[in-house]
Amino acid sequence: MYQALYRKWRPKVFSEVVGQEHITDTLRRQVAEGHTAHAYLFTGTRGTGKTTCARILAKAVNCLSPVDGEPCGRCEACRAVDAGTTLDITELDAASNNGVDQVRALREEAVYTPAVLKKRVYIIDEVHMLSTPAFNALLKILEEPPEHLMFILATTELHKVPATILSRCQRFSFKRILPRDMERQLLHIAQAEKIDLTADGAEILSRMAGGALRDALSLLDQCRVAEGQLTSRAVLDVLGLAGSVQTQQMMRCILDRRTPDALLLLDQLYRSGKDVSALLGELSDLAREMTILKAAPEGGSALLSGLYDTKTLTGLSGNVSMQRLLYLTETLQGTRAALPDSFQPRTDVELCLLRLCDESLCGDLTALSARLDRVEANFFFADTFNNNLVSVNCCLKSFRIFHLYRMRISKVQGQLLACLSSSVTNTVYFKNLLITLSNTMDHVVDQGS
Repeated sequence: MYQALYRKWRPKVFSEVVGQEHITDTLRRQVAEGHTAHAYLFTGTRGTGKTTCARILAKAVNCLSPVDGEPCGRCEACRAVDAGTTLDITELDAASNNGVDQVRALREEAVYTPAVLKKRVYIIDEVHMLSTPAFNALLKILEEPPEHLMFILATTELHKVPATILSRCQRFSFKRILPRDMERQLLHIAQAEKIDLTADGAEILSRMAGGALRDALSLLDQCRVAEGQLTSRAVLDVLGLAGSVQTQQMMRCILDRRTPDALLLLDQLYRSGKDVSALLGELSDLAREMTILKAAPEGGSALLSGLYDTKTLTGLSGNVSMQRLLYLTETLQGTRAALPDSFQPRTDVELCLLRLCDESLCGDLTALSARLDRVEANFFFADTFNNNLVSVNCCLKSFRIFHLYRMRISKVQGQLLACLSSSVTNTVYFKNLLITLSNTMDHVVDQGS
């Protein structure tokens, strides 16, 4: 029977665990020196090796002939643990066994010595799901367990574990696996499984996994059926993603305010089977990278994911203000978060693109700011630069800072009128400007009230 790659390639010894050397080295030394604790707490995001390390540790402490803290994998104890046939190693899912009665039964059973192995080990996954009475029932035996007993707790939500439990355990924090480590492991597994995976295909799989090797292997499992070589383009086609090139094209349409082109590109991607939610996610990732590089041009490169090179990001965000980048990122994030509850995801994405191309459509203070930016831009490209123009520009800046206050709006209007009456040039221009600002100010007054 076919077995999923993440199950088939689950590490059997500490040295096979990818990207968690700070933990595996410590556990291996503890086993080698006989200084293992009675209770461990493994915490970290999904797919980083918590349950795998728990199983390896349970096998190592029961191995009849360990080698430098590693289980030998050949003795009866190791074979029994690998096959899952021993009753002395118990794995519990706290999500479905979270009641006080299950913990009481565990506590009554745990006092008995192991039937075959040296230690009885309980691995409790997602321990944060235990109820408060269940945690209280676990406290006493966790504090003073019998010599033959070991607890290994695992959780993805450390903040939900009571402090009384934390203080009784040795805690190990599993970090997200680096893309380069995942890429190397994916290529190794693909070669062993006779999957024609290219380096760029492995790179995009590792980026999409978000630090979880299990997710990367699941994606590889899904993509292995593709015909021919498994390149980055083939990965994107199988998974229904747009890819970095088309994402850059969409972002360029947004930044240039080419609404028709953005909608046409969305229609093209939608008809080719791309997931609109994934497209927003890719746009959001690109907007984040542009924002970080804009905010920290010197040291921000270390925070980038690497999907886009610095030259591309600089070219996209060169003339874009930080205010607009923040608006793009927040709008994309908000729309994507609301998509799972939408009846028409495509329509929501189209409306999002309209707002991204033209901020004045959003109907809040962002629209006001966008309108003022355009008015200010017109100042700097006017034919005549005189004192009146400088005065009006200063009034505009004052208005932007204090736009919520009715008294100051009136003051700005008065100053504009004074500038208009004393101006001898650009009279029509200033009249049109005053009408525009008056309408905008009325909108702000309505918003403020």
